[in-house]
Amino acid sequence: MLGCVRIATVRQMAQVITKEDADGRSYVRRAMNKLAELGLAETNGKDGKHQIWNLTPAGQKALADGTELPPRPKAGTGAKAVRAGFGPHGVAVTDMILAYGGRKHLTDWQVEVNHAIKETGLSFNTDAVLALPTKTSEVRLFELDNGTMSQARLAKEVWDYERYAGHRVWEGARGTIGTTYPFWQRHRYTRFQTFPRLHVVLAGKEEHLLDNRLQALADDVHGITIAVWVNTLPRLQRGEPWYEIGVDDPSRRRERYPEPVGR
Repeated sequence: MLGCVRIATVRQMAQVITKEDADGRSYVRRAMNKLAELGLAETNGKDGKHQIWNLTPAGQKALADGTELPPRPKAGTGAKAVRAGFGPHGVAVTDMILAYGGRKHLTDWQVEVNHAIKETGLSFNTDAVLALPTKTSEVRLFELDNGTMSQARLAKEVWDYERYAGHRVWEGARGTIGTTYPFWQRHRYTRFQTFPRLHVVLAGKEEHLLDNRLQALADDVHGITIAVWVNTLPRLQRGEPWYEIGVDDPSRRRERYPEPVGR
């Protein structure tokens, strides 16, 4: 689990490895202390009263040497993020993953996935990406706001995804007319026919405040040309439906962003 989500509490790990009606926190706590004695796991901070665990470099190497997970050479352990004060956000991301059926598809998740276009300077990290091993390699993107950023910044982060989806690249031999293609389809999600749906999850505040934030976000991204679904973490944990606040519209997105100049 830590190889996928990087950081988690004993409570979260117990959710994954024990039956739904059982409390396996004592078992997990003993197991993590044993891994710590072996130098494979460590704790660098707390979320409230709960210790946050992560793998050590040795633990990550031991996991990579096995065959249960695909190789992820650039993945960090999460220790730096916890020490920098981002532990509560990471724990909330793990809660989001678990609430979205993470127990079933745990090995198909990656966290802190960078999306960048060097040509334009656009670069941002997606909190979590779910890549299901289907014939079309179905991908879903997840952003979690733990109530720590301004409404304007949250809206900007969502619009960044449209800017990423709207960028096109020109391809063709020198001296030919050539054509343009979406950057993401050529360089990131090559087997996906439509830009992956973005899921925004709101957490970190009282539920009525989250509902207000949800409505404000819907207003701020009105007219966006990518598929955006939003929910609050409490509603997601209760299995309640998502709110659709953006619809994928490649034609309108292409009109909104200028075509690259051919060579």
